[in-house]
Amino acid sequence: MKGMETLGGTPKPRGTGILPVAPSASEPNTPPTFRKRRGAFLPHWTCDGAAYAATFRLGDSLPRHVLEAWLMERRALVDAAARSAHALSEQEEKRLDERHSQTIEAYLDAGHGACWLRESAVAQLVADALRHFDGQRYQLHAWCVMPNHVHGLVEPLSGHGLSAILHSWKLFTAKAANRTLGRTGVFWQEEYYDHLIRDADDYAHARQYGMNNPAKAGLNNWRWVWSREEQP
Repeated sequence: MKGMETLGGTPKPRGTGILPVAPSASEPNTPPTFRKRRGAFLPHWTCDGAAYAATFRLGDSLPRHVLEAWLMERRALVDAAARSAHALSEQEEKRLDERHSQTIEAYLDAGHGACWLRESAVAQLVADALRHFDGQRYQLHAWCVMPNHVHGLVEPLSGHGLSAILHSWKLFTAKAANRTLGRTGVFWQEEYYDHLIRDADDYAHARQYGMNNPAKAGLNNWRWVWSREEQP
């Protein structure tokens, strides 16, 4: 796939591997169209033909005060931008994105909450759900099931959106996991985090982050990690 170095402007092709952000197949010289939608807490960038690094987490994996502190930081930046009569710049959006990722991942890796995904039966059913429609609704490049969250590097195929894919994963696995654990109630947090892959370097970083997450969190010989690039 032909890709881009930056989120906006004229495409800058790079020949360094998988490039998920692509111009239109019918109009190859036309820059891809990026769309922004508002989630429960976070904005989500989407683009046809793109791949995403997505993370979704268990309902008890993140203390409320951590999310609230990040939301306060975001509101402060948005208000400051509004007083200057301009929207958040791409750099400011990126800084918020990185801040959110670093803050949230630190808590997740510390193993906050019940960590139901440590249970092999639960981790297995989540891994099976991720793989179920691979090649039909999406191309799955890599995934990692951690004790209290899941990483997926996924490329939706034509006619299928990222939000619908995540909804399907979470809806099925929540019911199946609760049944396996003999419990009821919230299993996943409503919101998920996603990052639109800009270029080959971005792709490599996202893939390595997920693959290295178990070792970073001190999980030795962790079974629940997979990458298409490492398959025979």
